[in-house]
Amino acid sequence: MDLLSNQNILLYLAAFILAGIPFGYLLAKQFAGVDIKQAGSGNIGATNVLRVVKEKDPKLAKKLGAITLFLDAIKGIVVILIAKYLGAPEGVLWTIAVLAVLGHCFSIFLAFEGGKGVATGFGVLLVMMPIPALIAIVVWLVAAKGLKISSISSLIGLIAFIIASYVIYPEVPGITSHAPIWIIAFVIFYKHIPNIIRLFKKEEGKV
Repeated sequence: MDLLSNQNILLYLAAFILAGIPFGYLLAKQFAGVDIKQAGSGNIGATNVLRVVKEKDPKLAKKLGAITLFLDAIKGIVVILIAKYLGAPEGVLWTIAVLAVLGHCFSIFLAFEGGKGVATGFGVLLVMMPIPALIAIVVWLVAAKGLKISSISSLIGLIAFIIASYVIYPEVPGITSHAPIWIIAFVIFYKHIPNIIRLFKKEEGKV
């Protein structure tokens, strides 16, 4: 069988490649003239866009940060919705979700470097498990408002999602296993290791 004629393979490739588009980097470069990979934390996500661009133009920073957050979330959702329309089973949808997070975190457009995976992760999880994701997003927002530290707030939201997913879905519909959730969580946690180190050193910046 020709792999490129297989619907699932095409969906997997689309998820990984689309999720790899570094919207934060492109937006900051185009509209603010800054290379966020060489400034702030060096991350391509919304938080670093906001932090770096704020130094030049606070209003523009908020706009670009919000757009980056939206685009990073939606790029994982798009392929899942297409797969749903095509009638793909739950196992395929979860594989797409995992590949979207991997694609963002290890972008083929950035020599397999990338973001932290939070926006893309919560985007795909919002489609796959809406109620646990909404609970996690609320926890994330409350933590962010209180702590003013994006990294720890994101990890708290992630923990909230994992707990909520087990409470609401003891067995994940269609696949029974929580394995895809743990893979996504592990990737996000792995990408946050530098932030965790800075937290222990009390060097992690606030937003």
